[in-house]
Amino acid sequence: MIKIIFKYFDKLEDKIRGKLTHYPILYALIGSVGIVSIWRGVWEISDSFNVSPWISLFAGIIITLTSGLFVSFFIGDNIIISGMKQEKRIDEKTEEEIRKERNVLEEIKKDIEEIKNYILINKK
Repeated sequence: MIKIIFKYFDKLEDKIRGKLTHYPILYALIGSVGIVSIWRGVWEISDSFNVSPWISLFAGIIITLTSGLFVSFFIGDNIIISGMKQEKRIDEKTEEEIRKERNVLEEIKKDIEEIKNYILINKK
């Protein structure tokens, strides 16, 4: 039953994300409301247990550092990588540029599959 629920929401998320990627500002607004709502909930729960701000700060830093989310969340992997490569941000790219990148990725995936198949055939 749980597997069915997860699968349903996974497909729903794919559809919604697919539509919202065409409207980045709306996507950002919806996402920011969700994130702020989560923060508010955590904040209120911490307040109800009288957790000090310093404990919250240090616990949050430790949790995000150990899970690998600290830099990823506050800076973002894509920003770091695109800065190193001096690439445009995704919101600065045209739809045509994004399509070209997807096509390149699809070609790379096909090449990888061909290599895997070649290796499997030659192992026998």
